[in-house]
Amino acid sequence: MAENEGPKTPDKASRPEYDAGHVPITEELDSAKRTLPPAAPVAIALVVVAIVVGIIAYTERSKPVAQGGIDGVYFSQPANMPSPMILLEVTLRNVGDKTLYVKNISANLRTDQGDQSDEAASASDFDRYLSAYPDLLRHKGAPLVVEMKIQPGAEQKGTVMVSFPVNQQQFDARKDLSVTIEPYDQKAIVLREKSAAPPK
Repeated sequence: MAENEGPKTPDKASRPEYDAGHVPITEELDSAKRTLPPAAPVAIALVVVAIVVGIIAYTERSKPVAQGGIDGVYFSQPANMPSPMILLEVTLRNVGDKTLYVKNISANLRTDQGDQSDEAASASDFDRYLSAYPDLLRHKGAPLVVEMKIQPGAEQKGTVMVSFPVNQQQFDARKDLSVTIEPYDQKAIVLREKSAAPPK
């Protein structure tokens, strides 16, 4: 038995295995490679996610249901009538892929006196109003009516009659005039004058 063998050094097999739960603090802070994933796969994943989000946003974006405008505006107030009648010629085109069912028609007027709105006159009242406002007769056309349906790709021209408590001067100085068509199952469509009075 040898007496001067000296201290034994542990061989490789007896060294403790690496324990991720007990990494010395100096080793943990020394290198980012133990805590951060490789940069290239992360960048590729972000690009792929951005492309997918962009495609979804593009395909699901709000698409116009219809287009059109107000083609003509005619104001009438005979001396014996307490309020005016305004006849609007409008064009409505269904640019969507579903039939457009008209639920409601109204108009909005903005003047220095504020915003005012009125529901469109019923088609059954057109003749009565035109007899009371005879200077509108020359602009008479088929009324745009509630419950009308417009097929995809079709265009519908018609007239809308409304009344606002303004005089001719106030109406001529208007800031905005629009007709709102409300379909049953789609967003409201706002039609404006093609050559509206300049804003003030």
